[in-house]
Amino acid sequence: MEVLNEETFKELLENKQYRELRERLADSEPTHIADLLTSILADEAVIAFRLLPKNLAISVFDDMDGASQNQLLEAFSDQTARNFLEAMPPDDRTELLDEVPAKVARRLLQILSPDQRRVTLQLLGYEEETAGREMTPLFVDLHSDMTVAQSLERVRQLAINQETVYECYVMDRRRYLIGIVSLKDLVIADPNAKVSDIMKPDPPFVSTHTDREEVARELREHNLLAIPVVDTEQRLVGTITYDDVADIMEREATEDIYRFGAVSGTERGYFASRIFDVIRQRGVWLLLLIVVNTITGTIIARNEALLTGELLILAAFIPLLIGTGGNVGAQSATVVIRGLATGEVKPRRALAVVLREVGIGALLGIILGAVALGWAYILGGNHLKVAIIVSTTLIAISVMATLAGGALPFIFRRLRIDPALVSAPFITTILDISGVAVYFGVAQIILGL
Repeated sequence: MEVLNEETFKELLENKQYRELRERLADSEPTHIADLLTSILADEAVIAFRLLPKNLAISVFDDMDGASQNQLLEAFSDQTARNFLEAMPPDDRTELLDEVPAKVARRLLQILSPDQRRVTLQLLGYEEETAGREMTPLFVDLHSDMTVAQSLERVRQLAINQETVYECYVMDRRRYLIGIVSLKDLVIADPNAKVSDIMKPDPPFVSTHTDREEVARELREHNLLAIPVVDTEQRLVGTITYDDVADIMEREATEDIYRFGAVSGTERGYFASRIFDVIRQRGVWLLLLIVVNTITGTIIARNEALLTGELLILAAFIPLLIGTGGNVGAQSATVVIRGLATGEVKPRRALAVVLREVGIGALLGIILGAVALGWAYILGGNHLKVAIIVSTTLIAISVMATLAGGALPFIFRRLRIDPALVSAPFITTILDISGVAVYFGVAQIILGL
């Protein structure tokens, strides 16, 4: 069957040919349906949305942008909204309520059934960006004294409402997590065997207050389909699945990229944000950087005696030096921040990592300095001292840049500040000030002033 295009979609909807439209939508990809729904009015989108099978509807809704989701939710009747929300996994529903406007969130909470409202409020009660917010409280729990046959029967009973059944969690009577058993192990085991005989004891787990980035690392390092989440009393309260972790990693990577560019994303996403919110977020950083960069101008003004006569050529190399410093520093900061985020770089190796970056900076500085020596000699009108000043400063700036870019992420992490806040503009500003200061300091020494 050919892909349902926008014209045909609108025609079927306008002529109320709902049976054919339902069949055509069922054969379409969720992302394509999401695009079709955003091309029509909200009231019409509700009609088309209700034609979708439950699982497909949830996937389509997830692929819609925040504004379209809000319009659709506001157009839903209370009963439609309730049926849709209660069909969603609890963690996805919590994320949705976190992103919609407060007025919409209050309405949606009120229409949920008491049990679903309690579960949702419990998840919303945990701090943002923690395992408690990301987990689903729906999982298959078994007791160690169950037989394999009893366990499989419990899996059959619970499977219809669970996000995943491939991993089952074994608890004692106090709901303490004591082991894990896969569905595969249950299927191939003797039906009369005890779960305690085939489970893997002491499985890895995370706390409800564990940062979501750490959760992603744990699940990836242990190669799990899901990782259990326990509360402060070590009782099993939920799980985080691999698809949740994929979403976490995407959100964290996006957040780090925004921060490294000194651009703050919002809960609804940068491109879904209002223009004035974006201007406010970006403008604060830019105004701060302008203020700080005036220090660079002050340093240049105080050294105007150097920038006279034949030494005026020194001013021509300032952009080259501070630009190189900012680039080198941003490179070091990027690799260290990413290494910390993926777990490739451990905080205990901070000194070794920083020294490695400084070593790289020194070698880069020597190479760049050698090139700059000849280039500055030619541009400087065969003025050897000017060439030496530029070359020496470039080596010093390269070392300083890698030191700043390598060390600052560790310092920020030590202070419990997100290392991604060591943004490219932040590094560049530091190197602008220090680079100009070093440049004129080297010039004064070499020229004997």
